Amino acid sequence: MAMDDQLANDPVVFLNEINLLTEHHKAYCDLYGHYVHTMFGDRAATSLAETPYLPVRAFKNFDLKSVPDSEVVKIMTSSGTTGQVSRIYLDKETSQAQSRKLVEVFSIAFSKSRFPMLVIDAENTVADRRKFSARTAAINGFSMFSRGRDFALDDELSVDIDRVQAFAESNRDNRIFIFGFTSIVWLNFVQMLRRQNVRLNLSNSFLLHGGGWKKLADQKISDAMFKDEVREWTGCSDIRNYYGMVEQTGTIFMECEHGNMHAAPGSDALIRDTSSLDALPHGREGLIQVFSSIQKSYPGHSLLTEDVGFTLDGASCSCGNRNTIVKINGRLQKAEIRGCSDAYNS
Repeated sequence: MAMDDQLANDPVVFLNEINLLTEHHKAYCDLYGHYVHTMFGDRAATSLAETPYLPVRAFKNFDLKSVPDSEVVKIMTSSGTTGQVSRIYLDKETSQAQSRKLVEVFSIAFSKSRFPMLVIDAENTVADRRKFSARTAAINGFSMFSRGRDFALDDELSVDIDRVQAFAESNRDNRIFIFGFTSIVWLNFVQMLRRQNVRLNLSNSFLLHGGGWKKLADQKISDAMFKDEVREWTGCSDIRNYYGMVEQTGTIFMECEHGNMHAAPGSDALIRDTSSLDALPHGREGLIQVFSSIQKSYPGHSLLTEDVGFTLDGASCSCGNRNTIVKINGRLQKAEIRGCSDAYNS
């Protein structure tokens, strides 16, 4: 299929891109260069499993950038429950590359069209143009696919039923794009609709949500339960999850129509044993390592996350996307909760 060719990474080309980024960041980020030299040596990786990885926690403890301060145009932040903040430094080239990648991933899943967009959040979340939290950035980033944007929640994060119904009515002849962080969609939207016994008619919509699963996991809310509740109270049946992080903004693992989150073109993932950190084959659970070929201004191209899960061969999915499938099982025990989407003040 043509789609297979379009979506499948060439492993040789991709590894070369990752190796070039490793050398680039070693040359322009002294701290990263010392780290790689000490921990991994200086030999070029012959596989993704040999690629030096940087723990995502490093961005909470160190300023890591590969461009001079004069070229930094944006600093992305994500806050954890301890108050530690990751700081991600973007230059113009990397910021633009992130936007292009987001367009590519979204277009593969939903088309290149623009849609009326209902954001399951409060408008004041994006009111401060100087604020670049992960939550704010995601809303503004996905808004590039909007053709008119409205917000479902008031400033206290309570659902504004009248406003949502008016939006739905005015766009009843259009396909609607609904976006929000998972925990906010569940707690502040779906569960509030349930408590007020209000069913919306958003059957002409698709929902994209991501992040914030920790609160739902604590309540034993599964992905299937989440989708069932969304369908019951909104009528929306096209519900897609995505996996991403501020440390690799733009490069996300998008859920296909068969419920599998595939790596984007120009990205990949593998699993490492939680004890030995050895690379594991498909199907084995461990720490998720993520790769992306667009991070030029900071060493975010090969990151060891604190998320636990496993991978599958993308060819096992009938959607046509042959890139690696990632399944998320939770967070590493005793790891700090990332919090960039769970914390309302992010």
